[in-house]
Amino acid sequence: MADEPGRPHPHFYLPGSGKAVGYTAHPGGGGGLAAPERDRAAHAQHLTQALTQIVQAGETLLANRDPQIAAGTPGFYVEFTLPADQAGMVDKLERKGKFPIELVSVQPADDNHVAATVFVPESQRSYYLGKVQAYETEDNVREKTLDDGTVVETRKPKNERLVASIETARLAVARSFYTDAADLFPAPGVQAWWEVWLRKGTRAHLEGAAQTLGLAVRENGLEFAEREVVVVHATAEDLGRIIANTDAVAELRMARDTPGFFMGLDGAEQRLWADDLLDRLELCDTEAPAVCLLDSGTTIGHKLIAPLLDAADQQAYDAAWQVEDISALAHGGHGTQLSGIALYGDLTDVLASVGPISVKHRLESVKILPDHGANDPDLYGAITAQAIARAEIVAPERPRAICLAVTSLGDHWRGRPSSWSAKLDALAFGREEIPRIITVAGGNIREPIVAADYPARNDLMPIESPAQAWNALTVGAFTEKSVIADASFAGWNALAGVGDIMPRGRTSVSWHRDWPLKPDVVFEGGNIGVDPASGFGDHVDDLALLTTYRYTAERPFTTTGDTSAATALAARMAAQILAERPTLWPETVRGLIVHSAEWTAAMTGYLGTLNRASLVRRYGFGVPSLARAIGSLDNDVTMVVEDSLSPFKMANGKAATDELVVHELVWPKERLTELGGTLVQLRITLSYFVEPNPGERGQSRRHSYASHGLRFALKPADEKLDVFLRRITSEVGARPPKRQGSDAGWTIGPQLRHRGSLHADIWEGTAADLAERNSIVVYPTGGWWRENLAQDRLGERVRYSLIASIRAAEGVDLYSEVSAQIAPEIAAEVAIEV
Repeated sequence: MADEPGRPHPHFYLPGSGKAVGYTAHPGGGGGLAAPERDRAAHAQHLTQALTQIVQAGETLLANRDPQIAAGTPGFYVEFTLPADQAGMVDKLERKGKFPIELVSVQPADDNHVAATVFVPESQRSYYLGKVQAYETEDNVREKTLDDGTVVETRKPKNERLVASIETARLAVARSFYTDAADLFPAPGVQAWWEVWLRKGTRAHLEGAAQTLGLAVRENGLEFAEREVVVVHATAEDLGRIIANTDAVAELRMARDTPGFFMGLDGAEQRLWADDLLDRLELCDTEAPAVCLLDSGTTIGHKLIAPLLDAADQQAYDAAWQVEDISALAHGGHGTQLSGIALYGDLTDVLASVGPISVKHRLESVKILPDHGANDPDLYGAITAQAIARAEIVAPERPRAICLAVTSLGDHWRGRPSSWSAKLDALAFGREEIPRIITVAGGNIREPIVAADYPARNDLMPIESPAQAWNALTVGAFTEKSVIADASFAGWNALAGVGDIMPRGRTSVSWHRDWPLKPDVVFEGGNIGVDPASGFGDHVDDLALLTTYRYTAERPFTTTGDTSAATALAARMAAQILAERPTLWPETVRGLIVHSAEWTAAMTGYLGTLNRASLVRRYGFGVPSLARAIGSLDNDVTMVVEDSLSPFKMANGKAATDELVVHELVWPKERLTELGGTLVQLRITLSYFVEPNPGERGQSRRHSYASHGLRFALKPADEKLDVFLRRITSEVGARPPKRQGSDAGWTIGPQLRHRGSLHADIWEGTAADLAERNSIVVYPTGGWWRENLAQDRLGERVRYSLIASIRAAEGVDLYSEVSAQIAPEIAAEVAIEV
């Protein structure tokens, strides 16, 4: 049968063949008009042929589903093409009932046609063949009586309105779901950020497949009545694999919202966007937790800052300074930029969203940077302390997360404390005052960025003071920014890959091995654009974070980035946790942030060239997740302990270890035993604060800076608890018993993780093995409290937070087992003198 003149050659797709087989249908009048018998038969035969091959290909697809990716209702997607004037027929492609066929997307195929994609469950794979068969062989018969009494019989093919409107059918491919501009569809093998529109209730299927394939998925999503939207970094081929193995995808678009779009607007247009956001804000009360920003001040007159910053909470270290962010060139509006990030995160995502925006924390601003000149670096410890005190005096009962994104150069390449970092440790420890959660930036590379030096140069540029503080949450920067949409940067590339270290980020790879592992975590800090002609990197708005601008009369938005923005995001997350759990200790908030962190695929990709110590010193423990941090208190199989112990005592005229604490874990032992060889993960985080003892005289021994150390140990599966405790307490005098059995399976290991005052690690093994690992011991190690008796610290108690959680394979419900056994999160805590 010849093609109709001027009409594109329709086709169906044979998976695996790489060929498109074509045919043309002649529905003869379309839209439900009776077709000649030969056209009806020919059209039915062509559709039957196409649909038969689609079903066969679909069955092959289902038989070859990857068990590592497959999730959801087994089925496949079919794309139908209809004339544009028959687009109203697409709804008839759906089937309601127990095993529904869902219409997932409709888009123009060309000027004269629309393409409709449906998800067909395996149980309904022959549904359309049945419709076509009925169209070919069965008629709907109607009788009509005329005025003269004559009965006239009319016949029309069954399902005619639908079947006669279908011109082509094919098994859907990734492009079948693509509803964005055709010229933006990535070339084969090219990774890009996609908006993946999901069928309702299938996000877990998408995220599981993406994790298996090593694809980055943004945590934040949008929910609508029938769809959920997430952003995924992938190739079209990657998405094709997800489509072939899950029931999740409904539609694909390019994720094109970048700061560059908003920066390209004039001031009046930007203000319209700001007004829209302001109208959607849901504000917290004045007693809510706050981010306390220590920086160059902020602009309280900004319409997006004013609702969340009281005048009383806007202060300056020096009473003679103005509290506003007014410095000309010295700091460039740094404080106002971080104010927007601390309140809203990246405004690009917030402005592009729809619906209410709930902000559950407030802002405090204390200016610590002068408008002209600079503070004496030796005074920054005192300035920081007084600035925090000012905020606490105004609102003494308010929970707060302190954000310090100001760093200084110094000879701290070995990780040794400075007077500033030691003061942060003292402020966090809070021996005579309240403990505090302090987030501090790791610092940025200030020199020009050369693409050829990345990322090796990051490992040679050490973290700056005061980020070596043991008790502070030290924040590095990574990036997921990779799209340059600005035409003026045509040909430029993003330097860092998605999920890798921000090109200006500093690390502790060059530090002496005994000092803490820093940064603790990394947050989004933007990326750097590279001009291929020169090889040098430069700022590109599209690769930065959108935030608030201090000159509101000019425009409300600007861009920012680096570890400063990352630290504001970290403080924001701490405040968000406090908004949910305002009574949590600072040690716990820090612990939850670290406990929720995971390395990206880009980070773990270096494990062949970096040892684990260098990996942690470059990326910390990874990228935190608010959903995991808050959810770990409610939804996961997680134990969260806030406890204390006495590390040292006087015994027989000398200092000795006093207490350790045994935490017996009520894991669902029977269920774990049933799972047998199934792999599970146990994540443990221990967070505590030390009292510092800085000074060169105190550096002769490793433990002399910290007042004490705490460690955790997990009882091995093949060791009895009493033997395990004797081994842990052997320092009292008895020779340690010989270790029986193996205790492998740790990601980091005790030799690396026990540095600083925050220890995190992941054990992986079988569920049966974990069933016998039912105790964690927290015990003290040496410090200057034990060695310096003149300071009279023996017998003092110290606080700690211990967080432990199980992660099992998808579909294994351990939480219900645990919640049925115990109401509290902790089964038992036993303090033992040693």
